[in-house]
Amino acid sequence: MNLESIDTEKWIELAADYGLKIIGAILIWVIGGWIIKKLLKTTKKVMAKGGYDESLQKFLLNLLGWGLKIVLIIVVLGTVGVETTSFAAIIAAAGLAIGLALQGSLGNFAGGVLIMIFKPFKIGDLIEAQGEIGVVKEIEIFTTKLTGLSNREIIIPNGSLSNGNIINYTTEGTRRVDLVIGVSYDADIKKTKEVLMDVLTSHPQVLKEPAPSVNVSELADSSVNFAVRPWSTADDYWDVYFGITENVKEALDKAGIEIPYPHQVEIHKNA
Repeated sequence: MNLESIDTEKWIELAADYGLKIIGAILIWVIGGWIIKKLLKTTKKVMAKGGYDESLQKFLLNLLGWGLKIVLIIVVLGTVGVETTSFAAIIAAAGLAIGLALQGSLGNFAGGVLIMIFKPFKIGDLIEAQGEIGVVKEIEIFTTKLTGLSNREIIIPNGSLSNGNIINYTTEGTRRVDLVIGVSYDADIKKTKEVLMDVLTSHPQVLKEPAPSVNVSELADSSVNFAVRPWSTADDYWDVYFGITENVKEALDKAGIEIPYPHQVEIHKNA
């Protein structure tokens, strides 16, 4: 038997065997890539219709795209005869190790996804969370940035933010300003209420609806306390708070109504 003919037959056999596998792998890669593109495009349309945040859309599409590409690569390698069981095990082990190492970061990532999906607040909202108050400046995957009332940048991890209480002062569009004004026991209650209400109704940034209110809230040790409750838009809150406080002092002084101050009594014991 001619050795050359044997080698030729062997090469032809190998070429036929692996050639078909390589062609199949190429077809799977091309068709799989086309399917992935179509799937990502459809997913993007669904998320856009669902009102998903743009940054969340990009992140989820990238995550989905990479995941599908990894699966496609494993399938292609299996088609050409590469053992993929150990390959998949290595990927799983690496993923577990990375997950344990980045446990806190993954919690923040999950919190960021939840915030972007359920939208407890949006950029520009005034919120109170984790002991901080500020306007939402930026919502990222791992953290949320606020601009504090004194123009500080506040960065809160999304994990703790999504698991804690969030007060959104902007959602309803209006805010109630809660003030407590104390006057002397000698003051006429009816007249005091009229003066306080005139201050509220004359302020241009106090809303007519909901209507402001003035009520006696407490008979304190040295004063009769009134709960003064004007309403304003969320943006005008601090203007109303400081403006009403100043105007109340001036109006009470003008009306001759005393605002009491703390009294201290000293007792001297004779020797």
